[in-house]
This record gives sequence, C-alpha cells and structure tokens, in this order.
Amino acid sequence: MKFGAIDQGTTSTRALMLCDGKAEVCASFTHQQSFPNSGWVEHDPQELLNNVLACADALENADALGLDNQGESCLAWDKKTGEPISPVIVWQDYRTTNVTESLKAEGHEERVKALSGLPLDPYFSASKLAWIVEHVSDAQTLLREKRLTLGTTDAFFQQHLVGHCVTDVTTASRTSLMNLETLEWDVKLCELFGVPLETLPKILATQAEFGEVNVKGRKIPLRASVVDQQAALYGHGCRKPGDAKITLGTGAFALAINGPRPVMNNPDGLLPTVAWLLGDEAPLFALDGGVYNAASAVNWARSLGLFSEYHEINSFEKPPAIDQGLIFVPALSGLACPHWRREARAGFEGLSLDTEPLDMVQAILEGVALRIAEVILAMDKSVSIGEEITVDGGLSNNAYICQFLADVLGRCIRVTNLPELTAIGCAQLAGVGLKEVPVSRNNENIYEPKGKIRHDWIEQFSQSVELTY
Repeated sequence: MKFGAIDQGTTSTRALMLCDGKAEVCASFTHQQSFPNSGWVEHDPQELLNNVLACADALENADALGLDNQGESCLAWDKKTGEPISPVIVWQDYRTTNVTESLKAEGHEERVKALSGLPLDPYFSASKLAWIVEHVSDAQTLLREKRLTLGTTDAFFQQHLVGHCVTDVTTASRTSLMNLETLEWDVKLCELFGVPLETLPKILATQAEFGEVNVKGRKIPLRASVVDQQAALYGHGCRKPGDAKITLGTGAFALAINGPRPVMNNPDGLLPTVAWLLGDEAPLFALDGGVYNAASAVNWARSLGLFSEYHEINSFEKPPAIDQGLIFVPALSGLACPHWRREARAGFEGLSLDTEPLDMVQAILEGVALRIAEVILAMDKSVSIGEEITVDGGLSNNAYICQFLADVLGRCIRVTNLPELTAIGCAQLAGVGLKEVPVSRNNENIYEPKGKIRHDWIEQFSQSVELTY
C-alpha cells in the first residue's frame, strides 16, 4: 500500500509518498513569510491552501493520506464559504505579548496551566485567536451571523480537503484552549481568552477517518491529522517512555514520551502535550520543550555576512568558542522552555577586537546546542531519557552542532539519514490499522560524546542567559 503525507511547515509544504519502506518527495512548494510589524509573523492562507492542494494532487496514487501542520499557527475564516478573513498568524508571532502578560499580572497563569498544561505565552494559539476577534473587522460581523470559524491551519485545510472543519487532539493541545484531562475544549479557558467556543472546530483523534479528498477525480481517505513535531516523534520510532527526539529546524523542538498521563505543572518549564491518540486507544502523552531560534539564528548570521556557504561552518580550527570566553544566547525571538521569557533578547558575551566572523558563528551554533541541552536535561528530571537521542531537521546536517550537543549532554546523538521524518511519521500514522510501515534507516551519522560531560559549559551558559532578561 502507498501512504501519502502532506507536510505543511513554517517555510514550505511538501508531499511525500511512503511505499515498501521507501520514502519519496513528490512535490515541494515554498511560501512567503511576511513581517508587517515588529514581532508579527504572517502567512497568506490562500497561498498555503493552494500549496496543500497541489501536494494532494501529487499524491494521486496514494491509498491513504495524512496531514501535518505547524501546530500553533492559526487564522479565521467564513464557515459558509471557507474564505479566510485573516492572515495566518504564525507560531513565531508575539504580537499578543501584552495580552498574556496582562493575564499573568491578573493571576491567571496557574489556572491556565492547571487546565491546559501550558503557560501564558503568545506562542500558543488562544491569544492569537482572541486578537483576531478583536481586531479583524469581518470577525465580529461573521460572529453575529454565526459564520465565524477560528482555528489552527489544519482545520482550515480540512474544510477545503474533505468538507469538514475539524482538528485533531495533538493540535488542540497546543492552543491553550483544550482541557488536557478531558481532551475537549474548555469553557473556562475560552471565556478567559475571549474565544467563542462555538467558533472552534470539532476535536478528533490523531488517527481517524477524517473524510475523503477528491484528487483528480479519485477519492482518497484522509486518515491522520497531527502537529508536525508529534509526526516527527512518531517518524523517529519513539514509542515508549524515555524515547526522545530533537528536530533542528527553524526552531529546535525536543519531545520525549512520558506515558499515558500528562505531566502537569512541571517545575522546569516543560510542557505536557498529547503525543498522539490512535483511534479508540488511550492517548499517549509527551513532554515538550521548544527553542525558538535554531536554523533561524544560523540563517540570521548568514544574512549579516558572517559566512557565505554552509560547508564553511561544519568544523572550526579553533577550540570551542565557549572555552575562549565567547558565548551567544540565541534569544532572537525570546526564550522558550524552560525560561518562558519573551522579553529576553539575544546577545553575545565576550566579544573583543580579535573576534572574527567565524568565531561568532561558532558561538551561535554552540548557543543553539546549549539551549537544547537545557531542555533535555530538564526532561531527564521527569522521565529518564535514554542514552541515545535521535535528531533530524535541516540543521542536523551541521556536524559541529551535533558533536557539540553530544559532548554537552554526554549522550549519543544519532542523526537519521531520512531528511523527511516529519512527513514519514505523518504517512505512517495514515497507515495505522491498515499496515505496519517500516522505514529503512541505513547510513545514519552517529556522534559519540568525547570526554567528560561538560557541566561547566551549562553553568557558564546559564549565567549568560540570565543577562538577557
């Protein structure tokens, strides 16, 4: 059987076919990202939809389809016509910082965490959706006419793909509006944020019969819908508590399976999230830790002219930058787990007249690795993380960051040879209950830690982090 995945990410939309253990990218489309104001990040919903539909066309021979999405990115549209009335407000956007800070000041954060498991942060969808209700003129008109729909991008795509406005439990768990115990929208949370409950899509399991997609006259069942990071977790082969993966993409996202119950009120800033819910089975939960800036920090350095080609930064002649007293904290979009400080700003410590451009890039790569190490070490306090962690994403092609991460964690870092693990996991989820879909994993790159675990690096870095906010 052939299982197709539509992988709708932050920078591109890709179609992948999985058949007989082999994965093939059938189509790939990039899209524009706009920054209309400071802290605002938007996508054109029609452009994303067109790319999703084009990817569906590229998968015309699939026996079943899966769809993965950006997670917290959201928008509003007309329930009757399906026409968007707002841009997609991207997960990186933090225009609603004043809203979440105000709710914190009013003492609501513990209540929100107790119900949704999530802290008050503009990263999540709830405050973005409320912003749309308040600031987009058509939203109030449609609300009065009972035609307003608010939701994450997956629900918007599904209205056009299968004719049903639904989301899945993993995506809903990233909104701050779903009760993590009941796996349903929470009335109190909706009232607190100002998001009308009746405008939200229905929540289904991760693997379910979502409907049929009409692809060139052929009807193909859509059988999986999932957040991209949870799709990657599944694609990595993580199935039991302690299994962990890191995706080194635009941001860096670490997830570790913890078991059948969510870990609420984690003292180290980790987030409980739904790993997946397969049909009528019990849900599986994970601990989530995000780093806002990973490849985005490296690309920023390139845009400044600190280096030209990516092969230049795979290795460095000098010792680690941190051993030279040069540290970079990659808080270009603030700090996520375990700090949750949006006001934090990136910075170098230890610059001098003899600091060269590549020294700065070396420090940037180390800073990203050290932020990830903070997350993994926090996870290890709650669920014993295995001695091997699998890594994927574009930045995992950089040998320096992978070796540095192995050294600082004292764990083996296994970089998969499969560059499309998010889409592969999505396609595998589409096949759940139909056929087990193994994937060939030959020629993986393995980075073994060298020497002692570098607790001193963590301590030095932690001191620098405190200076950013």
